[in-house]
Amino acid sequence: MGKRREARERAVQFLFQHDLSPPDELDRALDEFWLTQRAAAIAEDKGPATWGERAELPPPTAEEAATRLFAEPLIRGTLEHRAAIDEHIKKHVKNWDFNRIAAVDRNVMRLAIYEMLHREDIPPVVSINEAVDIAKKFSTNDSGKFVNGILDKVKAELMRPARIVK
Repeated sequence: MGKRREARERAVQFLFQHDLSPPDELDRALDEFWLTQRAAAIAEDKGPATWGERAELPPPTAEEAATRLFAEPLIRGTLEHRAAIDEHIKKHVKNWDFNRIAAVDRNVMRLAIYEMLHREDIPPVVSINEAVDIAKKFSTNDSGKFVNGILDKVKAELMRPARIVK
């Protein structure tokens, strides 16, 4: 898996968690999230870590640091613009209550729409392709088609090329 894909998957996981249980302090929640991600990765190799062992984890690897470096601005930007992003989703979801959209799908679309509207270094088609694949991985069998349909409608409204980085 590519580093950017992994970063997007982590961003969606954090956004999902934030959506269901918003933290009091974002910075602390992000630090705890990354610590938990590292502990889980190490546990895959060595077995589960106790709380005491989590505090003694080795420093992040270069790959882990790169994942966080790409993911955190996506997370922060998505959260900062969430109300406007949600309006884009609501505009294109016909005959469906916004709150009935699966939380995973909602957060996958939020991330992709943030990228399309605010990250000119990422072509919109890349954001859509990544979102569809992440939705297929983490949500239902029909999520990929649903997410693709909504994001294509958002892409059609963009005032920039869909395949070119500015």
